[in-house]
Amino acid sequence: MSQTESSATVLTPILDAARVASLSLVTATTQQKNSALLAIAEQLRGNVAYIIDANALDLANGLANGLGDGLLDRLTLDAARIESLAEAVTSIAALGDPVGEVVRGSSLPNGVKISQVRVPFGVIGAIYEARPNVTVDIAALALKSGNAVVLRGGSAAENSNRVLVTLIQAALASVDLPAESVQTIDQFGREGATLLMQARGAVDVLIPRGSANLINTVVSESKVPVIETGAGIVHIFLDESATTQWAVDIVHNSKVQRPSVCNALETLLVHEAAAERLIPAVLARLAASGVTIHADDRARALYPDAVAATDDDWATEYMSLDLAVRVVDSLDDAIDHIRTYSTKHTESIITNDLANAERFLNEVDSAAVMVNASTRFTDGGEFGFGAEVGISTQKLHARGPMGLAELTSTKWIVRGTGQVRA
Repeated sequence: MSQTESSATVLTPILDAARVASLSLVTATTQQKNSALLAIAEQLRGNVAYIIDANALDLANGLANGLGDGLLDRLTLDAARIESLAEAVTSIAALGDPVGEVVRGSSLPNGVKISQVRVPFGVIGAIYEARPNVTVDIAALALKSGNAVVLRGGSAAENSNRVLVTLIQAALASVDLPAESVQTIDQFGREGATLLMQARGAVDVLIPRGSANLINTVVSESKVPVIETGAGIVHIFLDESATTQWAVDIVHNSKVQRPSVCNALETLLVHEAAAERLIPAVLARLAASGVTIHADDRARALYPDAVAATDDDWATEYMSLDLAVRVVDSLDDAIDHIRTYSTKHTESIITNDLANAERFLNEVDSAAVMVNASTRFTDGGEFGFGAEVGISTQKLHARGPMGLAELTSTKWIVRGTGQVRA
């Protein structure tokens, strides 16, 4: 028996158990699901040292394997981050239950009543890397939306994920819901990810979250329907009318607050008429926070400490304290640049010109488009979803931060009183 056949043999019972668990979850009451979520939060808060010890093993392995600073930051769990995870789970328990929500409905002339209602997908697969927080976020959102979930969280976070899944399963069992509602297949390595991508029929939808390479691999190789989350080559355009202080503060927050995440700023575009006023102030503030500026010739003329940008910089998701800066001639040029290089995640314009703001909102085709606000707001927690599965950059089914509603499908309910079609 080959290694692939052996892994598949072991993976099949896991997927079968997930399907059985999903049948229990689809009929679970909102109170049962909320009790499970509160029990998960209690497990997280009661086992901080246990989680941190496991995470320390992953961090040590990451350092030894040369993991980059951005991924190490995403990998790290400390007491504050664990508490934030517990708070997110608690907030999801407080949200409305999407299952059974009527999307639309009507009565036909013959008296037949039809309604479209939200229902769980069933079994969700998730493939991600170096992000143990995603283990908790996806598990909590899946449970509240009535789905079982099979997680492949990657070798970099294997110790952290194993502990987190163990705690989540204990919480589920404590409220008489199937522990198999949340399972990990990290133990099967990359082979497990490949098998998960091929498990059409056993897995209803697959959600990748991570690097562009990981996402592209899943999209191109999966036989299971995929909701595509995207890398974040995120832009801010400083319009000619931009307020200097807004520009300084918003750009700094977008880049520096947490540079390793997908909604962090990667390219700054500046209108040539405002460049002399804005570039020195904005870039000096960034440099003071350790940001390396990769600038075109016109920007370097105003900020000589920058390094020369190359064409590759415009297409780079740094996930670090690096920023590409370009001076453009007009709003049209800014929009053209964004259309060329954006991953359709998040873009923002800083402006006091209402017409330019509306043009930017209407003509920039990204999942989130902003006026006078930090790109860091593109986040399920910030949007009031409690947490997020990821940020979808596709246009089918879900787009932008994905919360509870995005983890449901719909079905049509038809109620008659003996009618037949003429």
